[in-house]
Amino acid sequence: MIVVRLALQSLRNRWITVLLTILAISVSVMLLLGVEKVRSGARDSFAGTVSGADLVVGARSGAMQLLLYSVFRIGNATNNVTWRSYEDIVSRPGVAWSIPLSLGDSHRGFRVIGTTLDYFEHFRYRDGQALKFAAGAPFDDLFDAVLGSDVASQLGYATGDKIVIAHGVGSLGPQHDDLPFRVSGILARTGTPVDKSLHVSLKAIEAIHVDWRSGSRIPGQHTPADRLRQMSLPPKAITAAVIGLKSRLQVIGFQRSINEYRAEPLSAVLPGVALQEMWTLVGTAETALLGVSAMVVVTSMLGLSAMILSTLNERRREIAILRSLGARPLAVASLLVGEATLLTVTGIAIGTAALYAVLFIARPFVDKQFGIDIGVQPPSANDALLLSAILIGGVLAGFLPAYRAYRMSIASGMMVRT
Repeated sequence: MIVVRLALQSLRNRWITVLLTILAISVSVMLLLGVEKVRSGARDSFAGTVSGADLVVGARSGAMQLLLYSVFRIGNATNNVTWRSYEDIVSRPGVAWSIPLSLGDSHRGFRVIGTTLDYFEHFRYRDGQALKFAAGAPFDDLFDAVLGSDVASQLGYATGDKIVIAHGVGSLGPQHDDLPFRVSGILARTGTPVDKSLHVSLKAIEAIHVDWRSGSRIPGQHTPADRLRQMSLPPKAITAAVIGLKSRLQVIGFQRSINEYRAEPLSAVLPGVALQEMWTLVGTAETALLGVSAMVVVTSMLGLSAMILSTLNERRREIAILRSLGARPLAVASLLVGEATLLTVTGIAIGTAALYAVLFIARPFVDKQFGIDIGVQPPSANDALLLSAILIGGVLAGFLPAYRAYRMSIASGMMVRT
């Protein structure tokens, strides 16, 4: 207790330097823990983009490519899956539900997805949450569209508004302006690519392409909307499908049967496995970012040691007086180590509290802008390990000045230097 009291009194006499040192340690703690929180939040958000799905099926391609274009709406498919093959696959006894997806068109930079009402019933995200409507309802008419929350907010749409879909994913592609869609519903925010998508029926995708061939409108041909509503318009092909099985014990066998499908070359991937492959690729960047954060912490620890060392000359008389009053060299060294430890603990406490305050304030903004849900949970075991490492570093930072003080004699402290 005497050592702590002396350390507090000594630090109080140098409060400006002490505050700057604590600030440096706090910022380094915020950076290191913040990077870890964002990293884990990004992983959890990506993993939660689709929840409860056992397989994603598409044309033969790499696992990551299939996952990126079907779930994250990034990139394009190498080929389509025929509707006959899709019906054959989902009619198997082990399939509990399926969601067909047809991509290829867009609206002002946002992807248009052709699907069925099963999408709104079975699609799950972030630990099994179901899609909810902020306004309106699922598509009912042939030319109804359901918008993601970002599409509606950024483009200023409301239910009942008319929109025109463009052919292809380019913003300057030809327009299906002869067949406008009505906004029937707007989905509540999910923090996933669903927010940046427009959803129409598979029949609607076929309807707007009745008068098109090879990516161009057939000159002089126009089928009225009322007539299209009376046509059957069965889908010819889809881009991918999300499938849920009755038993997860069947996943590996079901995946193998699709990968060996003889009617056409198909691929079936497990979303979790494909995501793990993706994180393996970006793991180098994560490690580099953590390394930079760790170097900032090391720099703050060196600053702590330099600060205590720089004050030793000013404290020569103080140390000599303590020695003359009976304090042993080890007690003086313990005093300096105690100061370093106290500064480190204070910096850790302030940095951790400041980080959680920033996360609490910035969480809605980050979720809205980037779709990353940074959980504000108590420090995890990994966080505790990082904080322990910082604390040990702070204690070690006090050893060099403690050793210097340990070697000081009473005579050198009492000597007046000119």
